[in-house]
Amino acid sequence: MVRPLLRLLPLLSLLMLAACASTPHSARGHFESRAVKVDGQTAYYQVFIPAVAARTPGSLPVVLFLHGSGERGRDGVKQTHAGLGPYLREHATDFPALAVFPQVPGDEEWNGHNNRVAVAALDAAIAEFGADPARQYLTGMSMGGYGSWNIALDEPQRFAAIVPVCGAVLAPRAVRPTLFVEQVAHEADPYAAIAQRLRQTPIWIFHGAQDDVVPPADDRRLHAAFQAAGALDVRYTEYPDGNHNAWDATYADPAMWAWLFAQKR
Repeated sequence: MVRPLLRLLPLLSLLMLAACASTPHSARGHFESRAVKVDGQTAYYQVFIPAVAARTPGSLPVVLFLHGSGERGRDGVKQTHAGLGPYLREHATDFPALAVFPQVPGDEEWNGHNNRVAVAALDAAIAEFGADPARQYLTGMSMGGYGSWNIALDEPQRFAAIVPVCGAVLAPRAVRPTLFVEQVAHEADPYAAIAQRLRQTPIWIFHGAQDDVVPPADDRRLHAAFQAAGALDVRYTEYPDGNHNAWDATYADPAMWAWLFAQKR
């Protein structure tokens, strides 16, 4: 009785692949390429358009994602290869929001011109797809975690919530002197400065306890500073066995998404 079933397995696999291939494009979320010009320079980015976009115009939440160091470049695509991008490809049929993926070129950081590009790409996506301005969210991983603080401090009234993942405030200067949260770099206590300026913003910080690339000390200090500042809703999750890749666990966490999308300006 088992052998006929085994012979049918290749056919069943083909039928399943055919069914997936025949899924209407509108029933699955997908990435599209876009470009924006800032300071006279053209920058390329990606937008994830969810399957619900055609059914709910004008009410979509929108997530701005800031990639890490390994995804820098000028191709306009690599920034979708780690972190949030792979998660969206796995959840292309049910993710309920737009997502915007700008890219930092070369050996640059999330600061100055690159932050302006990120915000311009976000504004362009909101205008093009009719996203809800009251439901803008910001997340970034590693270098993008630093960038999340930079952009949130630039526009403290914009985002309904932010989710920095394995980021920090001040990288060891001997290791990478250009990586820091520029808005508070010259403050006597940069952690307290961030907490005071963003204490009204819902924030959920994630980090791996075993991170040997960006140690969790800064995020621990930040969380303590937010608590001391009487922040309304600032959470900190540390994965006891997690190393630098805290992003896969974070973006796979349904509780994080439920909390994020419940926030509104």
